[in-house]
Amino acid sequence: MTVKSPEFISHIPVIQDLIAARETFWINPYYRSVEKLHGPRREIDLSNILDADERLRRFAHYIVKAFPETQPAQGLIESPVIPIESMHRYLESHYGVQIPGEIWLKCDNYLPVSGSIKARGGIYEVLKHAEGIGISQGLLTTEDDYSILINSSFRDIFSHYRIAVGSTGNLGLSIGVMGAQLGFKVTVHMSADAKEWKKALLRSKGVEVIEYTSDYSKAVEEGRRQAEGDPHCHFVDDENSRDLFLGYAVAGLRLKEQLLELNLRVDADHPLFVYLPCGVGGGPGGVAFGLKQVFKDNVHCFFAEPTHSPCMLLGLATGLHDRIAVQDIGLDNKTEADGLAVGRASSFVGKIMEGLLSGAFTIEDEELFRLLQALDRTQGIQCEPSSLAGMAGPARLLRCHEGLQYLRNHQLEDALEKGTHLVWATGGSLVPKEVMKNYLFRKK
Repeated sequence: MTVKSPEFISHIPVIQDLIAARETFWINPYYRSVEKLHGPRREIDLSNILDADERLRRFAHYIVKAFPETQPAQGLIESPVIPIESMHRYLESHYGVQIPGEIWLKCDNYLPVSGSIKARGGIYEVLKHAEGIGISQGLLTTEDDYSILINSSFRDIFSHYRIAVGSTGNLGLSIGVMGAQLGFKVTVHMSADAKEWKKALLRSKGVEVIEYTSDYSKAVEEGRRQAEGDPHCHFVDDENSRDLFLGYAVAGLRLKEQLLELNLRVDADHPLFVYLPCGVGGGPGGVAFGLKQVFKDNVHCFFAEPTHSPCMLLGLATGLHDRIAVQDIGLDNKTEADGLAVGRASSFVGKIMEGLLSGAFTIEDEELFRLLQALDRTQGIQCEPSSLAGMAGPARLLRCHEGLQYLRNHQLEDALEKGTHLVWATGGSLVPKEVMKNYLFRKK
């Protein structure tokens, strides 16, 4: 059942802002200490994340051979964490607020192989599927050197299997690039929001791209339907996949190692605030879940969504999750942030995050481009529009009554000076130069 009328939920204060497509900041009233949480989230825990991390390490020797650009990290697909002091000063000036502590950027826009956060979950699910086939046919054991997967004999075997996915762009790229490299036949069902250059790149890798005139949900629905009729086809379900979620969650383990190397402490006196762009929810949900497993109550995660596509905020605030879409409250789900152009949130992710997420906020498209251009001017870093959704987070948290109340309620005000704000950049390195030039010189 879906909700077709906003009258049912109009008593919730944030809903009126969402209906009017106004920028808003929402603090999650269901947020609880990690230790007090129960329910579906207990079906996945740290042991599952450690298992996923171990699987990715088994594949490292293969990844180095298949993608030589991963050699510096010895086959681990990971991105740097860098300070953005000049952008910090810009945010303070632009939003008229002092931001205590330091602001750092988690540069998933530089992730090798597919250039976005989707390289975490998407590539992990493809690799796990390939491992399962190899083991089931007696051709691979977990004790083997997985670099043998580069051999043509494995490509021949995988060529008898299909992988399908519905995507607005970046997930399709990660599935398509890795799937095709292994030898799978890959079909990506692309929504109308997907950028042409992403479709062209997939086709250049030998991936079948099916285009739709409707939005993300229709592409996923069609992809799922077609895959159901083929016993040799594995459908990567962005809305419900446990494997995707765990691939993203490994980021929590990796970030802990990186922050230790940078001498950045995370504890009660040194809180970590993380701002994650959000579409259907899998990527940011998985990352946030991993962070909460590692840092517990010392990390505070916020999702960022376009004003016209706030599906996760809508689902969480109403408690309806996937039983309500942004179209049900009169929004058009149109945004230049193609990876975030999702009208209906993942119920699987929403129910896991409903007690773990500190809050969420929305941002206008024009502000995404202002921040995109400012990041290029101040730091020389180029990202796609969706990557900038979280950039306003530190200022928004400190500017609004709800954010300040959250800080007071959790005794965080005095710890801000020693805290760290981490903005999660989600994509951009594969954007063609001409497309990026249009982003950078787009008139306001």
